[in-house]
Amino acid sequence: MISNDTALMAHLLRRAGFGASRDELEGYLAMGYKGAVDALLNPTDPGNMPDDLIRRYHVEQSELRDLPGSAAYWMYRMISTACPMEEKIALFWHGLFATGYTKLNQARTQLNQVDMFRRSGLGSFEDLLLELSRDPAMIIWLDNNENHGDSINENYGRELLELFSMGIGNYTEQDVREAARAFTGWNFDNLDFVVNASQHDDGEKTFLGRTGNFDGVDVLDIILEQPVTAEYIAGKLYRFFARDDLPETLQKELGAIFRDNDYELRPLLTAIFLSRDFYSEATYGAHIKGPVEHVIAMLKQLGAEDVPGVPDFNSTTIALGQHLLNPPSVAGWAQGQSWITPAMLQERGNVAFDYLFPNVIAFRDPNFLSRGGDGTVGERLRNGQNFTTAIALEDETAEMTAFNMANRERDELFNTRVSGYRAWAEAVRKLIPTPRGAARIDLTRTVLAAGAATTSEAVDYLLGRFLRMPISPDLRDGLVELLGDELGTTDLARANTYLEDPLRMVTHLIMSTPEYQID
Repeated sequence: MISNDTALMAHLLRRAGFGASRDELEGYLAMGYKGAVDALLNPTDPGNMPDDLIRRYHVEQSELRDLPGSAAYWMYRMISTACPMEEKIALFWHGLFATGYTKLNQARTQLNQVDMFRRSGLGSFEDLLLELSRDPAMIIWLDNNENHGDSINENYGRELLELFSMGIGNYTEQDVREAARAFTGWNFDNLDFVVNASQHDDGEKTFLGRTGNFDGVDVLDIILEQPVTAEYIAGKLYRFFARDDLPETLQKELGAIFRDNDYELRPLLTAIFLSRDFYSEATYGAHIKGPVEHVIAMLKQLGAEDVPGVPDFNSTTIALGQHLLNPPSVAGWAQGQSWITPAMLQERGNVAFDYLFPNVIAFRDPNFLSRGGDGTVGERLRNGQNFTTAIALEDETAEMTAFNMANRERDELFNTRVSGYRAWAEAVRKLIPTPRGAARIDLTRTVLAAGAATTSEAVDYLLGRFLRMPISPDLRDGLVELLGDELGTTDLARANTYLEDPLRMVTHLIMSTPEYQID
């Protein structure tokens, strides 16, 4: 059981948000634990980051036309928000109700969905399911726009039962088909939800033991009547915010709380955060951070004063296994131990190094890198080749003798490759660049402000700041020795002018440990 008030509050803020700065932590401590839970779940200024202000001060983050810009926009909100639970619950629903850019190809549609999660994700699950069923991103993602009375598409009906509400084993194949029939004709027009009556199957349906002329709303009501639904969603929430190993008795208790409160999410989350199990030893240090959560929490722990552009946020989280707004499948991302392999652990250390020692000079903005055929043509043109040689395939020879065949081939190559390259170049020309500054991190100020006077005290402070689990005494002593060797002294005051890089070296090693990956 966590007994220290500061440690308990920090634990809550990591799970219900992405960690906190020292000032934020002190503000929540003044509220008391129960007051902090209430403040997190009931923010006084929800949605406190209007787009007009973001466009004014961070125009690059408001470029919503493409995937990198959209993910950067969400990253900015996650690291800067005064309502961390809004962003954390949106990340949870994005993983459970996963939709991806590769199929939608519309960043605005996805960001509208994320905004729905932010706006409704702490309210009524009943309302959220209905909004989800009417959401253009979900309709496209699971092909409900192709679900017609005379041509049933079961994708949404299946995933609604399997992933979004009940779980495998609690329904039949007939239930899947009947649910799909109920959602026929549910579509959208110019991103506004519509029901095409001519495409809706209004015949009698038998679903989960009930019979009637059901539509989608009726199906959702019947799903919510099933006790397993409350237990399934309660379990998903607990595993995300607390720990993977959820006792069956606790899951049933949480499910009962969820049902008794008419599927309102705030009472359920309050019960989770106030439960003794949430701050027990079994839960503390039992959560493996996902890549997005890991990077945002790392920047907040480092005291970053702004959102860095180097390294690139999308590139770092993709390297760690999570492409924000672009999950690998309808099932979202695997959680828990799947995030950590020997290779991924090494990559997490590399990411920490890149943020602590950013290579601004060698950095190339991935949003402006051409790929595939466009990249080949562009590279050749930059090297001084003419169009004819720039567009040639690698295996082409100069042995073509038929004049008309050569002309036809040349024209085709010009139309496809050069035109494609020019189209890409024009698109890039119109793209608003993301500022590519490094994170402003001042570990020297942080360590000295904490009262550390020696290398031993500095290492102990950094270990306490960044780790939830203790490391071996030998590793701790090795870090102290390394810091002393780099400084040439054990007295921090004597090394004040060159303390920053050695502190970053020690911090990088701490962030590369298995213990740092656990929250």
